[in-house]
Amino acid sequence: MTDVLFNEDLIRRYDTSGPRYTSYPTAVQFHEGFGEAEYRAAAEATNAGGAPLSLYVHIPFCDTVCFYCACNKVVTKDRSRAGAYLDRVERELALQGELFDGHRPVDQMHWGGGTPTFLSHGEMERLVEATARQFRLRDDDTGEYALEIDPREVGNDTLHLLRQLGFNRLSIGIQDLDPDVQKAVNRVQPDRDTFGALDTARAEGFRSVSVDLMYGLPFQDRQRFARTLDRIIAAAPDRIAVFNYAHMPHYFKPQRRIRDEDLPGPQEKLAILHETIDRLTAAGYVYIGMDHFARPDDELARAQREGTLHRNFQGYSTHATCDLVAIGATGIGQVGNTYSQNVRELDDYYAALDAGRLPVFRGLELTFDDRLRRAVITDLICHFRLDTARVSAEWGIDFDDYFAAERAALEPMAADGLVEREGAILRVREPGKLLIRNICMVFDAYLERAEGRHSKVI
Repeated sequence: MTDVLFNEDLIRRYDTSGPRYTSYPTAVQFHEGFGEAEYRAAAEATNAGGAPLSLYVHIPFCDTVCFYCACNKVVTKDRSRAGAYLDRVERELALQGELFDGHRPVDQMHWGGGTPTFLSHGEMERLVEATARQFRLRDDDTGEYALEIDPREVGNDTLHLLRQLGFNRLSIGIQDLDPDVQKAVNRVQPDRDTFGALDTARAEGFRSVSVDLMYGLPFQDRQRFARTLDRIIAAAPDRIAVFNYAHMPHYFKPQRRIRDEDLPGPQEKLAILHETIDRLTAAGYVYIGMDHFARPDDELARAQREGTLHRNFQGYSTHATCDLVAIGATGIGQVGNTYSQNVRELDDYYAALDAGRLPVFRGLELTFDDRLRRAVITDLICHFRLDTARVSAEWGIDFDDYFAAERAALEPMAADGLVEREGAILRVREPGKLLIRNICMVFDAYLERAEGRHSKVI
């Protein structure tokens, strides 16, 4: 299977830059003509449908900076700064809570960052309590409540508390277990912390544990990364994300601390990727797509088999019907047929909430064409297939006529064995799965305007 999936010649020819499609249109298209008033109207309009909610809470603080990081974060040793931030988060929760019908359950909640485990135990309790005052959190453990943790700063007591607070899924940041690689990216993380957190999470009853790895970092090669993979496989997490390091120091200042000459070359990077696919699939993991692998019994793998997998700003998800409400600086939400983003800087975030305003500073209301193309891209990126007859019926179009230019653009990909058309079904073939971003890019009407803003696809 992996020999078919990994075709080095095709990967080289198609290795261009492109979006990751956690949304379509992508955030590059957001504009400041969409603000608080537009967001309020969109949020209140969704109450008629009564769909469940997904909450994303952004905690921007980190104790130390990881040089590869491209996230919006505040690096500080001063833990007291979290208190002032949570003051404003509580105000935002209250403002957001007024917009949404209190009967709508929160089926999904995610704390991201930064590092959510920057918070003290008391602050974690405070944040959950503040959220529960404004939104209907599930109290029967049926929600998908997840957070990202830094295993260097969580002990058994922290994981116990998080489980008691209702969290049932964890994402553990690792990147690489090799000491030389860790030192080069300023993330020295002892094995006892990494595997101790994973073992404790299982003992506490977390339903799913995911680990994040990264290839393309300084000093990595196929042999070194294979050793990391073997140890991760032996620990048997439910999900494994293996991200491609996008070296863009002109955009992300911490990456300037990484020397170009220490990075693996293109050939070695491909070898690392090939080794990763071989080892994970041989160990029984299912390739979900876009760097993600899961055990066959995991909810993501089941959702993909059942055709219900979804993708949003948090990545692959099993909750396609939720409106995503974003809380915190730089948070991005998806409510109704709109996207919105909060201000990035803490001073701006504090000023907006101190003035009683929601901190939305830009966004987008999707057109018919946007929503249609989003549906097409979502099907391809989640299920590697597209029923063009169903799309035509659901959207009131003739697919072949509406997407005539796109069908022509797919012909070279079909000749290369990436896709095939069988009647009404457009199917991504095995060699095309690694290049799914390229295939989705065919249906992206904004791509030329976003040139130079995206990372390499492999």
